[in-house]
Amino acid sequence: MNTASEPEFAAPAQLSHDVARYVRRRIFNGTFPAGEYLRLDQLATELGVSVTPVREALLNLRAEGLLVQHPRRGFMVLEVTARDVSDVAMVQAFVGGELAARAAANITAEQVVELTRIQDALEQAYQHTDVDRMVRLNHEFHRLINVAADSPKLTQFMSGITRYAPEAVFPTLEGWPDLSIRDHRRVIAALQAGDGDAARTAMAEHFEVGVAPLTEHLAQSGVITESKAD
Repeated sequence: MNTASEPEFAAPAQLSHDVARYVRRRIFNGTFPAGEYLRLDQLATELGVSVTPVREALLNLRAEGLLVQHPRRGFMVLEVTARDVSDVAMVQAFVGGELAARAAANITAEQVVELTRIQDALEQAYQHTDVDRMVRLNHEFHRLINVAADSPKLTQFMSGITRYAPEAVFPTLEGWPDLSIRDHRRVIAALQAGDGDAARTAMAEHFEVGVAPLTEHLAQSGVITESKAD
């Protein structure tokens, strides 16, 4: 099973992005717990990169609210709360739902065919428990819908909030593949029918349904210490 534990560092321009993804995943799987300080030199050595992209990555994660920077001590991991998980999903549901509704009015037959192809491949990845492939194909699925929505600023906003979601965790949640397949197929059907309201509802529910199992998983992993978002 590919556990998506190691990113690939191929393109220099992507280094800080890849390092941020690496650290973000370890925060959400409990490897880097709240209160732990992250050392630039240690991460650079571990990943085989220079300190510069590591520093850039940690600064980005600070901007995301996952880290705090203390003078002379460095970057410390902040606590992730159940409220954080709920709030991210709420924004994703609203913005993602609107993008899906707009896509329903614009999407072409060719794009529907491509979306279906991506979904077929994603379902195969679920069967083979290939987490990296699941994450990539899921990203492609949502990206195609966002492109069809033809709303660059809204898509940019959605991309920003999605960084807060632990994308590599979802495929490992019990029952998530079946829920994801159901929701994605509902979205495809709504888009194919040109039904904006149905597309908005299906996409919003897709993001909302993951809150409870994700919160439970993160609580069991010790990433969060509260079980309710109140």
